[in-house]
Amino acid sequence: MEIAESLKLDMEVESNTSLRKPRILLAASGSVAAIKFANLCHCFIEWAEVKAVATKASMHFIDKAALPKDVTLYTDEEEWSSWNKLGDDVLHIELRRWADIMVIAPLSANTLGKIAGGLCDNLLTCIVRAWDYSKPLFVAPAMNTLMWNNPFTERHLMLIDDLGINLIPPVTKRLACGDYGNGAMAEPSLIFSTVRLFLESRGQSSNGSQ
Repeated sequence: MEIAESLKLDMEVESNTSLRKPRILLAASGSVAAIKFANLCHCFIEWAEVKAVATKASMHFIDKAALPKDVTLYTDEEEWSSWNKLGDDVLHIELRRWADIMVIAPLSANTLGKIAGGLCDNLLTCIVRAWDYSKPLFVAPAMNTLMWNNPFTERHLMLIDDLGINLIPPVTKRLACGDYGNGAMAEPSLIFSTVRLFLESRGQSSNGSQ
Protein backbone atom coordinates (compact mmCIF):
# COMPACT_ATOMS: atom_id res chain seq x y z
CA MET A 1 0.00 0.00 0.00
CA GLU A 2 1.31 3.45 -0.85
CA ILE A 3 2.42 5.71 2.01
CA ALA A 4 -0.16 8.46 1.49
CA GLU A 5 -2.99 5.94 1.00
CA SER A 6 -2.06 4.26 4.29
CA LEU A 7 -2.19 7.61 6.08
CA LYS A 8 -5.60 8.37 4.56
CA LEU A 9 -6.96 5.05 5.75
CA ASP A 10 -5.68 5.79 9.24
CA MET A 11 -7.51 9.12 9.21
CA GLU A 12 -10.72 7.63 7.88
CA VAL A 13 -10.83 4.83 10.46
CA GLU A 14 -11.38 7.25 13.32
CA SER A 15 -11.39 11.04 13.03
CA ASN A 16 -13.04 11.76 16.40
CA THR A 17 -10.18 12.50 18.81
CA SER A 18 -12.33 11.67 21.85
CA LEU A 19 -12.78 8.07 20.68
CA ARG A 20 -9.20 7.12 19.87
CA LYS A 21 -5.63 7.49 21.04
CA PRO A 22 -3.86 10.81 20.34
CA ARG A 23 -1.87 10.89 17.10
CA ILE A 24 1.65 12.07 17.81
CA LEU A 25 4.14 12.92 15.07
CA LEU A 26 7.64 12.70 16.55
CA ALA A 27 10.49 14.28 14.61
CA ALA A 28 14.27 14.32 15.02
CA SER A 29 16.81 16.73 13.55
CA GLY A 30 20.58 16.50 13.43
CA SER A 31 21.82 16.52 17.00
CA VAL A 32 23.71 13.87 18.96
CA ALA A 33 20.65 13.78 21.23
CA ALA A 34 18.90 11.87 18.43
CA ILE A 35 20.47 8.76 19.96
CA LYS A 36 17.54 9.04 22.43
CA PHE A 37 14.90 9.16 19.70
CA ALA A 38 14.01 5.47 19.93
CA ASN A 39 13.57 5.88 23.68
CA LEU A 40 11.30 8.87 23.03
CA CYS A 41 9.16 6.78 20.67
CA HIS A 42 8.87 4.03 23.29
CA CYS A 43 7.70 6.61 25.86
CA PHE A 44 4.77 7.61 23.65
CA ILE A 45 3.77 4.34 22.01
CA GLU A 46 1.66 2.89 24.84
CA TRP A 47 -0.38 6.08 25.15
CA ALA A 48 -0.61 7.28 21.56
CA GLU A 49 -0.48 6.37 17.90
CA VAL A 50 3.00 7.38 16.78
CA LYS A 51 4.61 8.16 13.46
CA ALA A 52 8.18 9.42 13.17
CA VAL A 53 10.12 11.76 10.88
CA ALA A 54 13.90 12.05 10.73
CA THR A 55 16.21 14.37 8.85
CA LYS A 56 19.19 12.98 6.95
CA ALA A 57 21.61 14.31 9.59
CA SER A 58 19.65 12.76 12.47
CA MET A 59 19.94 9.31 10.87
CA HIS A 60 23.62 9.30 11.85
CA PHE A 61 22.46 8.87 15.46
CA ILE A 62 19.14 6.98 15.28
CA ASP A 63 19.14 3.22 15.76
CA LYS A 64 16.27 2.19 13.49
CA ALA A 65 16.29 -1.34 14.90
CA ALA A 66 15.53 0.05 18.37
CA LEU A 67 12.36 1.85 17.27
CA PRO A 68 9.03 0.32 18.36
CA LYS A 69 7.79 -2.08 15.69
CA ASP A 70 4.51 -0.18 15.33
CA VAL A 71 6.25 3.13 14.51
CA THR A 72 6.73 4.03 10.85
CA LEU A 73 9.82 6.18 10.23
CA TYR A 74 9.66 8.65 7.34
CA THR A 75 12.75 10.30 5.85
CA ASP A 76 13.37 12.73 3.03
CA GLU A 77 13.53 9.82 0.59
CA GLU A 78 9.84 9.06 1.22
CA GLU A 79 8.71 12.66 0.59
CA TRP A 80 7.93 12.13 -3.10
CA SER A 81 7.99 8.33 -3.37
CA SER A 82 4.20 8.12 -3.66
CA TRP A 83 3.88 11.13 -5.97
CA ASN A 84 3.79 10.56 -9.73
CA LYS A 85 1.34 13.10 -11.14
CA LEU A 86 -0.75 16.15 -10.30
CA GLY A 87 -3.48 15.21 -7.87
CA ASP A 88 -1.42 12.59 -6.03
CA ASP A 89 -1.05 13.00 -2.26
CA VAL A 90 1.99 14.79 -0.82
CA LEU A 91 3.55 13.19 2.26
CA HIS A 92 4.24 16.31 4.33
CA ILE A 93 0.62 17.40 3.89
CA GLU A 94 -0.76 13.95 4.75
CA LEU A 95 1.40 13.74 7.91
CA ARG A 96 0.27 17.21 8.97
CA ARG A 97 -3.35 16.20 8.49
CA TRP A 98 -2.88 12.93 10.38
CA ALA A 99 -1.19 14.36 13.47
CA ASP A 100 -2.92 15.86 16.50
CA ILE A 101 0.42 17.04 17.89
CA MET A 102 3.95 17.34 16.52
CA VAL A 103 7.02 17.05 18.74
CA ILE A 104 10.51 17.87 17.41
CA ALA A 105 13.07 16.31 19.73
CA PRO A 106 15.88 16.96 19.36
CA LEU A 107 15.61 20.35 17.68
CA SER A 108 19.08 21.28 16.42
CA ALA A 109 20.35 24.86 16.11
CA ASN A 110 20.26 24.45 12.33
CA THR A 111 16.64 23.30 12.18
CA LEU A 112 15.62 25.98 14.69
CA GLY A 113 17.11 28.58 12.35
CA LYS A 114 15.30 27.07 9.36
CA ILE A 115 11.93 27.08 11.10
CA ALA A 116 12.40 30.64 12.37
CA GLY A 117 13.28 31.76 8.85
CA GLY A 118 10.43 29.87 7.20
CA LEU A 119 12.74 27.56 5.23
CA CYS A 120 11.40 24.19 4.15
CA ASP A 121 14.08 22.12 2.42
CA ASN A 122 13.35 18.67 3.87
CA LEU A 123 10.39 16.60 5.03
CA LEU A 124 10.50 17.85 8.64
CA THR A 125 10.63 21.56 7.81
CA CYS A 126 7.98 21.17 5.08
CA ILE A 127 5.62 19.72 7.69
CA VAL A 128 6.31 22.67 10.00
CA ARG A 129 5.83 25.20 7.20
CA ALA A 130 2.47 23.55 6.37
CA TRP A 131 1.47 23.10 10.03
CA ASP A 132 -2.01 24.02 11.25
CA TYR A 133 -1.21 26.07 14.36
CA SER A 134 -4.58 25.35 15.89
CA LYS A 135 -2.83 22.07 16.78
CA PRO A 136 0.04 21.97 19.31
CA LEU A 137 3.67 21.81 18.20
CA PHE A 138 6.41 21.20 20.77
CA VAL A 139 10.19 21.52 20.36
CA ALA A 140 12.97 20.25 22.62
CA PRO A 141 16.24 21.93 21.60
CA ALA A 142 19.64 20.27 21.91
CA MET A 143 22.91 22.03 21.16
CA ASN A 144 26.24 23.15 22.62
CA THR A 145 26.02 25.74 25.41
CA LEU A 146 27.60 28.53 23.35
CA MET A 147 25.20 27.75 20.51
CA TRP A 148 22.28 27.92 22.95
CA ASN A 149 23.56 31.24 24.34
CA ASN A 150 24.19 32.69 20.86
CA PRO A 151 22.14 35.85 20.17
CA PHE A 152 20.68 34.23 17.06
CA THR A 153 19.14 31.48 19.21
CA GLU A 154 17.27 34.02 21.33
CA ARG A 155 15.92 35.72 18.19
CA HIS A 156 14.89 32.42 16.67
CA LEU A 157 13.13 31.33 19.86
CA MET A 158 11.17 34.58 19.92
CA LEU A 159 10.08 34.03 16.32
CA ILE A 160 8.84 30.48 16.89
CA ASP A 161 7.13 31.60 20.10
CA ASP A 162 5.19 34.12 18.01
CA LEU A 163 3.97 31.16 15.91
CA GLY A 164 2.64 29.48 19.04
CA ILE A 165 5.28 26.74 19.17
CA ASN A 166 5.76 25.34 22.69
CA LEU A 167 9.30 25.15 24.07
CA ILE A 168 10.54 22.29 26.27
CA PRO A 169 13.79 23.89 27.47
CA PRO A 170 17.17 22.16 27.45
CA VAL A 171 18.90 21.21 30.68
CA THR A 172 22.33 21.75 32.19
CA LYS A 173 24.66 18.74 32.24
CA ARG A 174 27.86 17.34 30.73
CA LEU A 175 27.30 17.54 26.98
CA ALA A 176 28.35 15.04 24.32
CA CYS A 177 31.16 17.38 23.24
CA GLY A 178 32.61 17.31 26.76
CA ASP A 179 31.56 20.83 27.76
CA TYR A 180 29.44 21.33 30.86
CA GLY A 181 26.51 23.71 30.56
CA ASN A 182 22.97 24.31 29.35
CA GLY A 183 21.92 22.84 26.02
CA ALA A 184 21.21 19.14 26.59
CA MET A 185 17.82 17.91 25.40
CA ALA A 186 15.27 17.29 28.12
CA GLU A 187 14.91 13.62 28.98
CA PRO A 188 12.41 11.66 26.84
CA SER A 189 10.29 10.90 29.92
CA LEU A 190 9.95 14.64 30.66
CA ILE A 191 9.07 15.41 27.04
CA PHE A 192 6.40 12.71 27.14
CA SER A 193 4.91 13.86 30.45
CA THR A 194 4.86 17.50 29.30
CA VAL A 195 2.98 16.68 26.10
CA ARG A 196 0.57 14.27 27.79
CA LEU A 197 -0.24 16.71 30.60
CA PHE A 198 -0.83 19.49 28.07
CA LEU A 199 -3.22 17.41 26.01
CA GLU A 200 -5.10 15.97 28.98
CA SER A 201 -5.40 19.40 30.62
CA ARG A 202 -6.77 20.85 27.40
CA GLY A 203 -9.25 18.00 27.15
CA GLN A 204 -10.46 18.63 30.69
CA SER A 205 -10.86 22.35 29.94
CA SER A 206 -12.90 21.55 26.84
CA ASN A 207 -15.15 19.19 28.78
CA GLY A 208 -15.63 21.72 31.54
CA SER A 209 -16.75 24.42 29.13
CA GLN A 210 -19.47 22.24 27.59
